[in-house]
Amino acid sequence: MKGLKKLSLLVAIVTMTFAVTIAAEANKADKNSKEVKAEEKGIQFTEAKWAEILKRAKAENKIIFFDAYTTWCGPCKMMQKNVFTRDDVAAVFNKDFINVKYDMESGEGLKLASKYPLEAYPTLFFIDAKGKVIKQVIGYQTPEKLIDLGKSVQKKSPKAI
Repeated sequence: MKGLKKLSLLVAIVTMTFAVTIAAEANKADKNSKEVKAEEKGIQFTEAKWAEILKRAKAENKIIFFDAYTTWCGPCKMMQKNVFTRDDVAAVFNKDFINVKYDMESGEGLKLASKYPLEAYPTLFFIDAKGKVIKQVIGYQTPEKLIDLGKSVQKKSPKAI
Protein backbone atom coordinates (compact mmCIF):
# COMPACT_ATOMS: atom_id res chain seq x y z
CA MET A 1 0.00 0.00 0.00
CA LYS A 2 2.87 2.35 0.85
CA GLY A 3 4.45 1.72 -2.55
CA LEU A 4 1.19 2.57 -4.29
CA LYS A 5 0.95 5.93 -2.46
CA LYS A 6 4.54 6.76 -3.44
CA LEU A 7 3.83 5.83 -7.05
CA SER A 8 0.66 7.94 -7.06
CA LEU A 9 2.56 10.87 -5.57
CA LEU A 10 5.31 10.50 -8.18
CA VAL A 11 2.78 10.39 -11.02
CA ALA A 12 1.08 13.51 -9.62
CA ILE A 13 4.40 15.37 -9.42
CA VAL A 14 5.38 14.40 -12.98
CA THR A 15 1.93 15.41 -14.26
CA MET A 16 2.09 18.79 -12.48
CA THR A 17 5.60 19.45 -13.81
CA PHE A 18 4.44 18.59 -17.32
CA ALA A 19 1.39 20.88 -16.99
CA VAL A 20 3.47 23.79 -15.69
CA THR A 21 5.98 23.35 -18.54
CA ILE A 22 3.21 23.36 -21.15
CA ALA A 23 1.60 26.45 -19.59
CA ALA A 24 4.93 28.28 -19.53
CA GLU A 25 5.61 27.47 -23.19
CA ALA A 26 2.11 28.61 -24.17
CA ASN A 27 2.62 31.87 -22.27
CA LYS A 28 5.99 32.38 -23.96
CA ALA A 29 4.49 31.76 -27.41
CA ASP A 30 1.66 34.21 -26.67
CA LYS A 31 4.14 36.86 -25.53
CA ASN A 32 6.24 36.39 -28.69
CA SER A 33 3.09 36.69 -30.79
CA LYS A 34 2.20 39.99 -29.07
CA GLU A 35 5.74 41.31 -29.64
CA VAL A 36 5.54 40.48 -33.34
CA LYS A 37 2.17 42.24 -33.59
CA ALA A 38 3.61 45.31 -31.84
CA GLU A 39 6.50 45.36 -34.33
CA GLU A 40 4.03 45.16 -37.23
CA LYS A 41 2.28 48.28 -36.01
CA GLY A 42 3.37 51.67 -37.17
CA ILE A 43 5.41 52.81 -40.13
CA GLN A 44 6.74 49.89 -42.15
CA PHE A 45 10.36 50.68 -42.98
CA THR A 46 11.91 49.01 -46.02
CA GLU A 47 15.36 47.51 -45.62
CA ALA A 48 17.22 47.70 -48.91
CA LYS A 49 20.17 49.32 -50.63
CA TRP A 50 19.67 52.98 -51.54
CA ALA A 51 19.82 52.27 -55.29
CA GLU A 52 16.98 49.75 -54.88
CA ILE A 53 14.94 52.27 -52.89
CA LEU A 54 15.29 54.84 -55.69
CA LYS A 55 14.23 52.26 -58.31
CA ARG A 56 11.22 51.29 -56.23
CA ALA A 57 10.23 54.95 -55.75
CA LYS A 58 10.29 55.41 -59.50
CA ALA A 59 8.37 52.20 -60.21
CA GLU A 60 5.69 52.96 -57.60
CA ASN A 61 5.67 56.70 -58.31
CA LYS A 62 6.18 57.49 -54.63
CA ILE A 63 8.25 59.84 -52.54
CA ILE A 64 10.83 58.40 -50.14
CA PHE A 65 10.51 59.18 -46.44
CA PHE A 66 14.04 58.82 -45.07
CA ASP A 67 14.75 58.83 -41.32
CA ALA A 68 18.44 59.67 -40.80
CA TYR A 69 19.26 58.61 -37.23
CA THR A 70 22.04 57.39 -34.95
CA THR A 71 21.93 54.75 -32.24
CA TRP A 72 22.90 57.23 -29.49
CA CYS A 73 20.35 59.92 -30.43
CA GLY A 74 17.69 60.37 -27.72
CA PRO A 75 15.12 62.20 -29.89
CA CYS A 76 15.60 59.51 -32.58
CA LYS A 77 14.75 56.80 -30.06
CA MET A 78 11.73 58.79 -28.86
CA MET A 79 10.40 59.13 -32.41
CA GLN A 80 10.91 55.42 -33.01
CA LYS A 81 9.04 54.56 -29.83
CA ASN A 82 6.32 57.22 -29.67
CA VAL A 83 5.73 58.50 -33.21
CA PHE A 84 6.61 55.89 -35.83
CA THR A 85 4.59 53.22 -33.99
CA ARG A 86 1.28 55.11 -34.08
CA ASP A 87 -1.51 53.90 -36.34
CA ASP A 88 -2.49 57.41 -37.48
CA VAL A 89 1.09 58.16 -38.55
CA ALA A 90 1.40 54.77 -40.24
CA ALA A 91 -1.84 55.31 -42.16
CA VAL A 92 -0.30 58.30 -43.95
CA PHE A 93 3.24 57.05 -44.40
CA ASN A 94 2.60 53.41 -45.33
CA LYS A 95 0.12 54.47 -47.99
CA ASP A 96 1.89 57.42 -49.59
CA PHE A 97 5.63 56.88 -49.11
CA ILE A 98 8.44 54.39 -49.33
CA ASN A 99 9.80 54.50 -45.79
CA VAL A 100 13.47 53.91 -45.02
CA LYS A 101 15.79 54.59 -42.14
CA TYR A 102 19.53 54.41 -41.94
CA ASP A 103 21.96 54.66 -39.05
CA MET A 104 24.11 57.46 -40.42
CA GLU A 105 27.20 56.23 -38.60
CA SER A 106 27.35 52.73 -40.04
CA GLY A 107 26.89 50.76 -43.24
CA GLU A 108 25.30 52.56 -46.15
CA GLY A 109 24.34 55.41 -43.81
CA LEU A 110 27.96 56.63 -43.91
CA LYS A 111 27.79 57.00 -47.70
CA LEU A 112 24.38 58.65 -47.56
CA ALA A 113 25.62 61.15 -44.95
CA SER A 114 27.98 62.57 -47.55
CA LYS A 115 25.24 62.74 -50.17
CA TYR A 116 22.67 64.24 -47.80
CA PRO A 117 24.57 66.44 -45.33
CA LEU A 118 23.25 66.55 -41.78
CA GLU A 119 23.29 69.24 -39.12
CA ALA A 120 21.60 67.28 -36.33
CA TYR A 121 19.70 64.10 -35.53
CA PRO A 122 17.13 63.06 -36.33
CA THR A 123 16.93 64.53 -39.80
CA LEU A 124 13.90 63.54 -41.82
CA PHE A 125 14.11 63.76 -45.60
CA PHE A 126 11.44 63.57 -48.26
CA ILE A 127 13.24 62.57 -51.46
CA ASP A 128 12.03 61.99 -55.01
CA ALA A 129 12.93 58.99 -57.19
CA LYS A 130 15.85 60.89 -58.70
CA GLY A 131 17.39 61.35 -55.26
CA LYS A 132 16.52 65.06 -55.01
CA VAL A 133 15.51 66.37 -51.56
CA ILE A 134 11.98 67.76 -51.64
CA LYS A 135 11.90 68.65 -47.95
CA GLN A 136 14.24 68.28 -45.00
CA VAL A 137 13.21 68.60 -41.34
CA ILE A 138 15.56 68.51 -38.37
CA GLY A 139 14.66 67.30 -34.89
CA TYR A 140 11.93 65.49 -33.05
CA GLN A 141 8.47 65.74 -34.60
CA THR A 142 5.23 65.07 -32.76
CA PRO A 143 2.86 62.61 -34.42
CA GLU A 144 0.58 65.47 -35.47
CA LYS A 145 3.44 67.48 -36.96
CA LEU A 146 4.76 64.45 -38.84
CA ILE A 147 1.34 63.67 -40.29
CA ASP A 148 0.93 67.32 -41.38
CA LEU A 149 4.41 67.24 -42.89
CA GLY A 150 3.65 64.08 -44.88
CA LYS A 151 0.38 65.50 -46.15
CA SER A 152 1.95 68.83 -47.11
CA VAL A 153 4.72 67.09 -49.06
CA GLN A 154 2.10 65.06 -50.93
CA LYS A 155 0.12 68.20 -51.80
CA LYS A 156 3.22 70.05 -53.05
CA SER A 157 4.48 67.10 -55.08
CA PRO A 158 1.43 65.01 -55.93
CA LYS A 159 3.12 62.19 -57.76
CA ALA A 160 5.45 64.65 -59.48
CA ILE A 161 8.54 62.51 -59.19
